[in-house]
Amino acid sequence: MSVHKLSHIFLIYSGALGLGVVANWMGFPLPWMIGAMVFASGVRLADRPVEIPVQTRQIGQVLVASSVGLSFTPDALAAMGSLIIPMLAAAILTIAIGFLVGAALMRMSRVDVVTAVLASIPMGPVESAVLAARHGVAPGPVVFSQTLRIISLVILIPPAIVAIDGSIEDPVAVLSRTPWSVSGALLLVAFGLAGAMLARSVKLANPFFVGSLGGAALAASLTLPITAYPYPVLVLAQVFLGVWLGAVFDRELLGRAGTFIPGAVASSLLLIALCVAMGLGLSWLTGTPWAVMVLSTAPGSVTEMALTAKLLQEGLAIVTAFHLVRIFIILPSAASIIGLTAHLAERWGLSPRAK
Repeated sequence: MSVHKLSHIFLIYSGALGLGVVANWMGFPLPWMIGAMVFASGVRLADRPVEIPVQTRQIGQVLVASSVGLSFTPDALAAMGSLIIPMLAAAILTIAIGFLVGAALMRMSRVDVVTAVLASIPMGPVESAVLAARHGVAPGPVVFSQTLRIISLVILIPPAIVAIDGSIEDPVAVLSRTPWSVSGALLLVAFGLAGAMLARSVKLANPFFVGSLGGAALAASLTLPITAYPYPVLVLAQVFLGVWLGAVFDRELLGRAGTFIPGAVASSLLLIALCVAMGLGLSWLTGTPWAVMVLSTAPGSVTEMALTAKLLQEGLAIVTAFHLVRIFIILPSAASIIGLTAHLAERWGLSPRAK
């Protein structure tokens, strides 16, 4: 790697850390992630490059996911058994809400039904772009909407939950004071890496999160002597993930989205609001604390929602399980859902090809 490349990476992460310090001073939850994300998106919107190794995102996911896996103790797994029906219901309702929001987006932005549905059902920006190209619609607006949803969730949900909850005086202290040991942390990362490699070898979606979580959860369920990481490791993970998130949101993406932007903003906020309402409803039905269920039903950003649950010190395993059930229902079925949508749209004269 050249000296110029190394200096670029150093400057990017220095700036990200600097803004993380500011966010930490201001008392934001997940300050290092939010600060890094704002810095990286600011650099990209200024039309400057953010060229970082793709491995940094993978490292961040392994560290956060394995940290989350600590919560999957035998007692937590037993408590989750009674919530499997709400988990499945939440995943299916999220798809239905995506179609409802897609209908609103069609009216607001006058786009075709395939674009609207791809932009509204929570899935990854990459997966949605691939499906957009497959069905002959422009990927730019779809990627913009999916990216905007993720960034909006990170910026809105954790600060709102922490502020309304009111029991967390120092969000950073909750993570920084977690007991850890060198041997326990090394064992945790070993199980996380093993899980990630296994998930990657069998081509699971999002292997560095799902696999690392699975490896750490297995160790926790077997009550092996794993411990949390030292706080600077979680800071590093937040910075890695924040820079990656912010770098996606650039001027070129805004240009491709064009007049679609106002509708995408409104529909993203509508999607979040409807999922919050679903979470509150499920909280009332199940007796689960409202903050836990709102985090559980947030339409995406499992990493950030899990970290917020860690701040609350409540329901971390439940939040993660809800998101994983949704991921494993939506991602494998996304191609079929969009394919059926495109078929019906073409039959009813609503697709680009039919016009």
